[in-house]
Amino acid sequence: MCATNSLLTPAKLSHDIQGLHHLGLTVSDVATTAKFFTDHLNFQVVGGKPDYPAQFITNGHLFLTLWQAQVSSPVAFDRHKNIGLHHLALNVGSIGVLDELHRLFVELTDVELEFAPEAMGDSPIQHMICTIPGGLRVEFLAQPSIP
Repeated sequence: MCATNSLLTPAKLSHDIQGLHHLGLTVSDVATTAKFFTDHLNFQVVGGKPDYPAQFITNGHLFLTLWQAQVSSPVAFDRHKNIGLHHLALNVGSIGVLDELHRLFVELTDVELEFAPEAMGDSPIQHMICTIPGGLRVEFLAQPSIP
């Protein structure tokens, strides 16, 4: 149990959280997952731990650490049965970019599209979800441009 400190109230702590530093993800094949991000999403490898193995990647806005599963036959994630990351959601610059990514992903044999770009409920946001190499479920979202 944690000791409480009257100086650290929930209201004060909420202002101390300033965003996501990085997201660490376990993948079935760290090299193919990193290659997907560098080849198709303009990320760069900026470090890693070769003995694990792990690769650290960024696009200047988002920092991901990709960690190799440590078993020969990793169990695929099932968002209905497992605790943990349901999906990674990434903003893209426009609906046009979202459509370009969709066209690219349709051509890639190692990407499984869950659904093509569509409205997110009743909002004007467009989104699509796919599973990328390494077994990660990724959502891409775009806000419509305001004329």
